[in-house]
Amino acid sequence: MERSLETQVSQAVDAWLRWLPRWEPSTHRGRLAPCRRCLGSPMLSAAGLGGDVPHGVQHGLSTRLKTVVDHAVAEYTSRNLPLLQSELDQQAARNRARSYRPTENLDPEFEGLPLDPEPLPGAPFLFTLSGLAADADAGVPDLPPLSDEAKAALRQEVGLADDYANMVGRELCAILLHHRIRIQAAVAEFVEPQIAAMLEELTRSLDAPFDPRDLDGPTP
Repeated sequence: MERSLETQVSQAVDAWLRWLPRWEPSTHRGRLAPCRRCLGSPMLSAAGLGGDVPHGVQHGLSTRLKTVVDHAVAEYTSRNLPLLQSELDQQAARNRARSYRPTENLDPEFEGLPLDPEPLPGAPFLFTLSGLAADADAGVPDLPPLSDEAKAALRQEVGLADDYANMVGRELCAILLHHRIRIQAAVAEFVEPQIAAMLEELTRSLDAPFDPRDLDGPTP
């Protein structure tokens, strides 16, 4: 029996809540480009995760919720959109033919993020994961071309799939309103204390930028 959307959202939130106690603030250099999945996400707004919540916390939930939407759209496509389903099947077969697929089987907290860190000025990488993936992709034949009529029909089905995804997203946002209290309670319990500790440590380092022992002079 197909699970209801309410059940899938609840299970996604439950999975995120089980992961959240393991979250720790990132200590590596941040990225310049914002995450397109999380920035301005109506789902995160409905969940009560505002811009003051660290991106890693947001991303872990938004990715799980996107999976719910993707599953619903995939079911709709398989039942109603044969041209689009055929294209997706061909693309999936093409992806399976690639020898290197670094974006597959990632934990939800890492899905959709760039494969490589931002390079340091004057210190280029010898190789990158995205570059290796592109090299592997270059060896796989392209999909067969479509006629103009097929392209027009496919664009129409893609539009229908997008409309359905938007409808599911709006319903998902309404469901998330019922989970806001426990989501925000978890953030208050597991995230805010770590942020407060970081700010306290930063304040101490700004108030005392030098080790007091360095001011005493050399030991005779």
